[in-house]
Formats: sequence, C-alpha cells, structure tokens
Amino acid sequence: MRVFLGRWQRAVLAVATASMTALASAPPGVSEPLPGAAFVAPPDGPARASLVADLDSGRIYGARDPYGTYAPASTIKPLLAMVVMDLVNPGAAMRATAADNDVECSCVGLAPGAVYTARQLLDALLMVSGNDAANALADMVGGYRVAIQRMNVKAYQLGARSTKASSPSGLDGPGWETVTTPHDLAVIYRAALNYPLFAQIIHQSTAAFPDGKGGVKQIASHDRLLASYPGFIGGKTGFTNLAKETYVALAQRSGRRLIAVMMYSDDPLWDQGRSLLDWGFAQQ
Repeated sequence: MRVFLGRWQRAVLAVATASMTALASAPPGVSEPLPGAAFVAPPDGPARASLVADLDSGRIYGARDPYGTYAPASTIKPLLAMVVMDLVNPGAAMRATAADNDVECSCVGLAPGAVYTARQLLDALLMVSGNDAANALADMVGGYRVAIQRMNVKAYQLGARSTKASSPSGLDGPGWETVTTPHDLAVIYRAALNYPLFAQIIHQSTAAFPDGKGGVKQIASHDRLLASYPGFIGGKTGFTNLAKETYVALAQRSGRRLIAVMMYSDDPLWDQGRSLLDWGFAQQ
C-alpha cells in the first residue's frame, strides 16, 4: 500500500515507514515520495501522468509518474480559491476594471465598473475557469503579484512542495511557467475539499452571475462528468499549449471518496477520468 499526503512536516523517515495506518490518517505533510514499493499502474489513457487515491485515507491506489513536474493550467485555480477563502468574506464586493480583462480567455465576461462579490467570482473561477475572475480575485487579496506569493506560500504550507504558481489563473508561458505534480494536485484538492464553499461550488451545475448590465445570466460548469458520473463530487479542467489537457476528478461511492489526477494529454480526458475512478472504486 502506498500513501500520500500523510506525513507530518517534522516526521522522521523511520516513523513514516513504520506506521502506514497512522500516516494515512495524518494531515497533509511534506510532498515527497516515500521509498519502498513501486506504484501500481492504473488503467492507461492519453494522459502522460496520472494518479488515483483515496481522499480520506490518503492511500494511492495507482499512479504513473506522480512526482513528475508538469504545467497544471487551470487545475491550479483551487489554490487561488483557498487563498481567497482564507482572507475574504464571500459577500465582500469589488468593482471590476479593464485590467481584469487583460488576459487570455477562457473568461466569464467581467464588465469594467460592474460590482461582483467574492462568491460570484469564485463561481466563475471554478465553474467556467474564468481567467478574468482570477485576476479580480487576485485584486481582492492584494494584487496580482501578492496573490501569486500567497498561492505559493499556501502550497508550501499544505506540503505541495513541488508546486510553483506564476499566475493566479494557471496561464503560463516562457519564463513564467507554473508547475506542479499529480501528487501535489491531490494534496491541493484534498485540502480544498475541507472548505465547504469550495465543495459546494464544484458540485454546482449552474449559478447565477451578474451580466454587467444590471441583470443576471446563468453560467454552467464545464465538467462533463458532473451530470453523468454516479457520485461525482466535482472536478477541474485545464488547458494551455504548455500543459496540454489536464483534469482532476473527484467522486464518492459507498462512503469512499476518490480523486483522479491526469496531466499532459493531447486529447480530452473525460473517458480516462471515468475509467480511473471506476478502477479506483474497484480496488480494496
């Protein structure tokens, strides 16, 4: 049995390797592999790297290159969401600026001068992957550079030590690459699920959002498994030219909560997400 996320930051290797049960139930710790048994390979698919794990026990059922570093694209957005939820009341409001829209989309469509709450922007960030919403939320926690610093501090505190954010949204490019690992993404999403608001938002299929003209519009989750996979909790997709297709999917059955992480794929990952979750639930 392999375990992830479970080592206290000051735990010594002897204790970690001697007590797998305690390790599995411990809070997130240092993000580094434990020596010993190799990972079981999960079902193959288009993603170069993948991981399937139990969100509660921390057990990794299978993985391919779980500690390899890859660009996460928008799958890093929950890290920004946690920073915001730590610091900002969901009802707090901000006025959007033209600078918020100065970003490569996907975007929810913020109207400069319109007022949005943090909760509305979190909906846009996590449901439709709004990069404009990411910029606006960054403004609410101190600005673009401060938000990135806070994201990196948060990742370090969680134990996601191979993660480096270079933008609030996960956008990347030469000289400002954002990197993480499948293991670190599992660490991040496991922590994010402890925020009730995060869990609520990723499980929503639609939400009302200001249209910038005094009315509202409906935004819909981009996650195709939300309406089609039994017990689906939620997930997050991502794409950049550097990251290619990335996807994190979470589901629950019979009291078990699993996470499937997929990184670096030329093809959409819906089918692989289903197969990895199915395979994980079949493990004992």
